[in-house]
Amino acid sequence: MSTYRIEEDCLGQIKVEADKYWKSQTQRSLENFKIGQELMPASLIHSLAILKEACAKANLHFNKITEKQCEAIVEICQRIEDGQYLDQFPLHVWQTGSGTQTNMNANEVISMLGNEYAKENILHPNDTVNASQSSNDTFPAALHIMVAQKINAELLPQLDLMIHQIKKLEEENEGIIKIGRTHLQDATPLYFSQELSGYRSMIEHSKAQIIDSLKYVYELACGATAVGTGINCPEGFDEVVTKIISEKTHLPFVPDSNKFHALTSKDAMVYTSGALKGLASNCMKIANDIRWLASGPRSGIHEIDIPSNEPGSSIMPGKVNPTQCEALTMVAVQVMGNDTAIGIGASQGNFELNVFMPLIAYNMDQSIQLLSDAIHSFTIHCLDGLKANKETMDKNLHNSLMLVTCLNPVIGYEKAGHASQHAFKNNLTLKEAILDLGYLTSEEFDLYVQPEKMIHK
Repeated sequence: MSTYRIEEDCLGQIKVEADKYWKSQTQRSLENFKIGQELMPASLIHSLAILKEACAKANLHFNKITEKQCEAIVEICQRIEDGQYLDQFPLHVWQTGSGTQTNMNANEVISMLGNEYAKENILHPNDTVNASQSSNDTFPAALHIMVAQKINAELLPQLDLMIHQIKKLEEENEGIIKIGRTHLQDATPLYFSQELSGYRSMIEHSKAQIIDSLKYVYELACGATAVGTGINCPEGFDEVVTKIISEKTHLPFVPDSNKFHALTSKDAMVYTSGALKGLASNCMKIANDIRWLASGPRSGIHEIDIPSNEPGSSIMPGKVNPTQCEALTMVAVQVMGNDTAIGIGASQGNFELNVFMPLIAYNMDQSIQLLSDAIHSFTIHCLDGLKANKETMDKNLHNSLMLVTCLNPVIGYEKAGHASQHAFKNNLTLKEAILDLGYLTSEEFDLYVQPEKMIHK
């Protein structure tokens, strides 16, 4: 049977389970916002701990707290950063739009654990752990720290892995010619390695765009406090805090130059989310191309083979499906949906504060996590093991009527088009159609129609 203690605040008394390290504000949030199953991301709690540690050190610098208080706060924050006490952060995403209750959850847990560590009551959630801060600047600062760390530590390495694997495929497939396709119709030839290089460049461009967006994420709201004026915060606090965070994370955080912008606008999140959506779009295109090219194996394009990772059907024996492509494209759709929610949420900056920040935090965390995981899975379970079906590529290449394009300079566009249609309507090869129409001799056709001469490297 649970035992309780009584916590008290300006609204009165409230029961808290005796073994919990939170106080009244966390408990009130738990009871007032029983909405959904989505909890504040662990990565955001980790970032809040980094921020609270840096704020404690800055407050010590400005003589707002004692060395003993600072030591206790730093010790607990570092434990939280190491993954301890996550069960003490139970609050739902769907709470106050400023994230105040999550900030207070952190303040309460750090103060209770810090007092236990110090073996005396030296920390107060508001007066010491939250000194020189407001939820209105701590939550957006933690949000920026979370996004910057997660992208650098988790997403960018997976993009590098994918780029490396595609480069490897380019090298393995050097010199293989295949038919190109536009509008899902036959087009002129290209090297398979060139097609692959397009995929690689898409991921390289997405990576560069994401990195470019981070310069705005590195701007932190620290020092803004309640409405951007910095009330109850020492002058220069923002510089000290961001320097400490930069040294700890090895990322170039700086104070936002306009604190009013830092609180009310979430344009940095919109920009970065847009770059993530761009990556999702590129992943969607690549995955769709690969499942089209692998379609069949008897009644589709089947110009490539992809790894057979698991049975594809509960009723059709031996069927293998492009499941990694399907997983990646589902993630792409989710990220696109998240981006829409983030954009709408960012538009809700009413006067001095945005009040959709928990939503933005949850969706940013999910988008980065899903893209990181899905790209890793797609790379190791699909791209690694992808093989060209050279026989089918060669057959499709020489059966294509669009090889007629190289005859434009020889017989002209009109005759070339007539030959192509004549071949299609009469089920002839292109060569048979050209000879049937008397446009070229067999020797002339073989001289001019050479796929390898139609490609520029």
